[in-house]
Amino acid sequence: MRRMSRSGIGTTAGFGLGAFSRDELDTIHYATLQIFQDTGIKVMNEEALEIFHGGGCEVERFKGYGIVKIPSYVVEECAFWAPHSIVYDACDPDKDYVAEPNRVGFTTFGGCINVVDPQTREIRRATKKDCGEIARVCDYLDEICVVTRSVNSTDVPAGALSVHNLDALLRNTGKHIFLGVDSPRSLEVMIELASAATGGRDNFRKRPNFTPSICPLSPLILPDNSCNVIINSARSGLGVLMLPMALSGGTSSTTLAGTLVTHNTEVLSGIILAQLTKKGVPCTYGSTSTILDLRFGTTAIGSPEYGMINASIAKLAQYYRLPSYVGGGASDSKVPDIQCGYEFTLSATLSALAGGNIVFGSGVLEQGLTIDLAKLVMDAEMIRMIQVAIGGIEISDDKLAMDVIHEVGPGGAYISHEHSLRTMRSQSQSKLFDRRSRGDWMEITNGASMRERAYGAAIDIIQNHRPYPLPEGVPEAMDEIVKEFEKELGIAKN
Repeated sequence: MRRMSRSGIGTTAGFGLGAFSRDELDTIHYATLQIFQDTGIKVMNEEALEIFHGGGCEVERFKGYGIVKIPSYVVEECAFWAPHSIVYDACDPDKDYVAEPNRVGFTTFGGCINVVDPQTREIRRATKKDCGEIARVCDYLDEICVVTRSVNSTDVPAGALSVHNLDALLRNTGKHIFLGVDSPRSLEVMIELASAATGGRDNFRKRPNFTPSICPLSPLILPDNSCNVIINSARSGLGVLMLPMALSGGTSSTTLAGTLVTHNTEVLSGIILAQLTKKGVPCTYGSTSTILDLRFGTTAIGSPEYGMINASIAKLAQYYRLPSYVGGGASDSKVPDIQCGYEFTLSATLSALAGGNIVFGSGVLEQGLTIDLAKLVMDAEMIRMIQVAIGGIEISDDKLAMDVIHEVGPGGAYISHEHSLRTMRSQSQSKLFDRRSRGDWMEITNGASMRERAYGAAIDIIQNHRPYPLPEGVPEAMDEIVKEFEKELGIAKN
């Protein structure tokens, strides 16, 4: 079980980001309650409408959908019912991840369609093999706390996409998994796969090793499949991740404060549906919202607003005492260059300082379309530095080192003191970033750029890392589960 370092809380050590006063968070909350009461949300699923109505909400039906208006007491009760901390169980128990207030972990961006081939450096459509290999790199990197499907398996039939994605991930990582779900039936098959990987359905119920992600449509819509996944996940004992993708200036207000209000409404609407379905369902408050760059018509995930919005979402999640999954570290650059390094550092640091429990965005380029393994490995190095920074400076009798200062005295040498030898490993340690002299750097790397060394490291991990092993006979059982599902869909290969 992994308890990641905290950003600043109370008077303990650690650097943190305030972002909002309590009054400002209250203001966002009350504005959200007004949206629920006066405007409502559009729900495109009959069973969900019945659940909302049974929970005390006002439902006005139209052809194919309903407008649901939710009283403030239902909003606040359901937010309270959701667990305030979550342990994201993993196949490898040593890699369980604990999401408690201000514990900060990282993962990759999810759902890209392209990958930069680490061997050829050419961009191409991502495959199921890529989905698994990127998960293997994530499994190896200690800086990645949970695994998402970084790329979609675009070489498999569309109706079976989420099943193939999970199949690839389970074979390549022992960490907890987040991913989207195509349909209620896909969710059933995914539970079969995950149950096989964990040693049976009983074990899976006790330790579910994946969490479905649900994307409400902005503005203020719960579409049919999202409702189905929320309801069926809750009934199956799975947690859910609510992950709106609002675009400020496009699908939400151009003002960031307005975007936060509708985003908050969309997340809470899904959480309310989950809690009304089954009280106590673990819910993760998510965000990948950013701005729509109205000059180019593009989704700007390398913008400062991306970091600002997602750091704010982390604070809203804390306001409701819910674990958070927020964006940070993504880039609009097309190659792993200086731009992507700057963009990663700005938004990832903001989300981390705000105390985001899972900050996702590592490895991604090109507005979320492309994953690059060199960027992922370089991002992991920067994550390690961010974790050092948010840990802050401990002020204690031991750390003040007064005895050592007195012993060394004016003009003395700390480098030869026993205290320096004993505590030197407390300093940050670089692996990919190079701190050597130029001569040593040339001798060891022959002048290879960090990007080239990162590609080399990724290739080595793919070839040599062995993830947590599946039980004997399980890979074959998983093959059969996938084949039977494809037959059921009428898309089985000859």
